[in-house]
Amino acid sequence: MAKDYNIYSRKQRWKLLLFVLALCIVGVSLAYTKTLVDKIASEERTKVEIWADAVQKRSALVNYTSNLFKKLQSGERKKVDLYIEATKYLARPDVTEVSFALNVLNENTTVPVILTNEKGDITSHRNINVEPEQDVDEVLASELRDMAAQYDPIEIVYFGNSRVYLYYKDSRLFSELKTTFDDLQQSFISDLILNAASSPLILLDSATGNVIEAGNIENVVLDYPINLAARLEQMAEQHDPISVEINGSRAFVYYEDSYLLTQLKYYPIAQMGVIGLFVMIAYLLFSTARKAEQNQVWVGMSKETAHQLGTPLSSMIGWIELLKQDEKTVPIAVELEKDVSRLQVVTERFSKIGSQPELVEQDLIALLHTAVDYYSMRIGKNVNFTKDFPDKVMVTINHALFEWVIENLIKNALDAIKGKGDISIVVKDEEHRVLIDVSDSGKGIPSKSMKTVFQPGFTTKKRGWGLGLSLSKRIIKEYHHGKIYVLKSEIGKGTTFRISLRKD
Repeated sequence: MAKDYNIYSRKQRWKLLLFVLALCIVGVSLAYTKTLVDKIASEERTKVEIWADAVQKRSALVNYTSNLFKKLQSGERKKVDLYIEATKYLARPDVTEVSFALNVLNENTTVPVILTNEKGDITSHRNINVEPEQDVDEVLASELRDMAAQYDPIEIVYFGNSRVYLYYKDSRLFSELKTTFDDLQQSFISDLILNAASSPLILLDSATGNVIEAGNIENVVLDYPINLAARLEQMAEQHDPISVEINGSRAFVYYEDSYLLTQLKYYPIAQMGVIGLFVMIAYLLFSTARKAEQNQVWVGMSKETAHQLGTPLSSMIGWIELLKQDEKTVPIAVELEKDVSRLQVVTERFSKIGSQPELVEQDLIALLHTAVDYYSMRIGKNVNFTKDFPDKVMVTINHALFEWVIENLIKNALDAIKGKGDISIVVKDEEHRVLIDVSDSGKGIPSKSMKTVFQPGFTTKKRGWGLGLSLSKRIIKEYHHGKIYVLKSEIGKGTTFRISLRKD
């Protein structure tokens, strides 16, 4: 019987197997996710390196373009200087050959120039486009203001100490070329920041500590040095900075994982948390449903048992009354009456399962004396009962059900000592609770079985259903709102069960 109904050891093995299987699934999932994270992290670093290399090449392009424009600007300045010298030459009174000077003036077809007298009046101009619908004076005045803003005027002293002033600016071709290159560079770096790297990154000048370029970084970080320093430290802890050379000086690219990669890192944990929560809720729901179903079985079985016992008990009571009428059978009737009374108590106990029993304040010590005395009269001399009770302890209990619990614990103790040994019952009356310890000197309970001894079907006996302790726990926990548990147990030395009842 024990082998058939003690299913909890197998249940524990299945739980352990399922737990190990779940751990394996979680481990495989985490390992696969880590592989993906490592690949994405490697790709993001490659993108950052490409970004850094592109920035470095852009810097070289900027230097080359800057030198090119300096040369072009120098060439246009030389044209202006030639224009000045030709103008001075033509103003000399001793000059008779003017063809060369005029050629110099005519060859300046790109650089816009304006000549003014000492009063600031425009005397001549060249290479300034005036549309037919525009007013010449307004266009020249506007051009003069632009030239004065771009370059300081050049003073020309003519023969006879007369003075004129030459205003000029970059040629239209030069200006358009410069604007085009600036737009291309800006577009290049913007596309680079937006597309080449999705990770937040900062290009920092190692010498000055200034930010050269930044991508995917909030302004609140770039605008405040404290925030910038903290962000750089955070980035350095996550990834080593990448060294690049910008304009001949050393710079470092700081970067961190993108938002997508960060989400992917923590996704398995969140996923397992959600799955775990779902499994836990499902387990609790199924466990509750299973317990409710078990309770219905308990109640149905108990009610049916009480009902089945009722009919033969009524018949036996009638037979006892008949036996009492004959003096010869009166002793037999008296003994049968005791057994019938005992059966009536059992029937009452079963009938109370499933319904809320009436709890009445009564003396616990009197109840314990009755239970112990009942068994002490029916066991051999090899069992030693020890009682350690206070004189009186008042508790609120149901007499029939609580007595049933005590009897179950005593029967378990008798089974444990196998008819020979010590059984002790100790009551401790504390301020807010009463403790009842039932101890035996039997074989003890293995530590792995201490959590399952109160589950239906658990038994170590060859004959038995394993329901006594389960019923006892139900009576103490659900009806009396107390606790019953294995206080201690040692193999070969015995076991102590404890009942804890609240006094208030």
